[in-house]
Amino acid sequence: MSSLQLVAKERDFIVVNKPAGMNFHSEDEAPGLVALATEQFGLPLFPVHRLDKVTSGLVLLPTSSEAAAQFTELFTSRRVNKYYLALASDKPKKKQGWVKGDMVKARRGAFKLLKSQENPAITRFYSYSLAPKVRGFVLKPYSGKTHQLRVAMKSLSAPIIGDKLYGGLAADRTYLHAYALQFEYQQQNFQFSMPPGQGELNQYMTELTRQFAEQPWQLEW
Repeated sequence: MSSLQLVAKERDFIVVNKPAGMNFHSEDEAPGLVALATEQFGLPLFPVHRLDKVTSGLVLLPTSSEAAAQFTELFTSRRVNKYYLALASDKPKKKQGWVKGDMVKARRGAFKLLKSQENPAITRFYSYSLAPKVRGFVLKPYSGKTHQLRVAMKSLSAPIIGDKLYGGLAADRTYLHAYALQFEYQQQNFQFSMPPGQGELNQYMTELTRQFAEQPWQLEW
């Protein structure tokens, strides 16, 4: 059983670094992130947000039902700022800006972005050239739709490297990482960040972090 990296332990919650390829919830005989963290840290833990199996990075887990209720409200009302890093091999349609549109189910468990705006997925992003055929992205979701960032990248004609479902260039992992969280809880400001540490292309993720995204909350969102 692999051990999880503890990023922070506060009075009412912990923050852990989820590896790419780990399920969030337990499936069949394989324990998921929450079950593994509960066993490893010996704490009651309550999921209030989640990451796709292919995505690595920060997950906040409250340690009481009371704290979970408060964090559920914070996440639901978009008062937790989440920042992601991604790599693509193709140049996007635009270098920065907004991606907005309704999302509907497509084939094989995928989703697609529509031009309609009834209940849109909203994402803002910045992109930077890191090397030939490697472009880095800093993304901030303003809604919480399943596969939202992966669909946004696909809609920009720049699917995430390793994201087989959305047509990304083949790689050893999907290069999407939940890099930072920033929020106010009980009148205290919290900021957490964790550089990615997995993958053959991690040097580019590290470069993206170092040059452009070390403190993503300071970018103009």
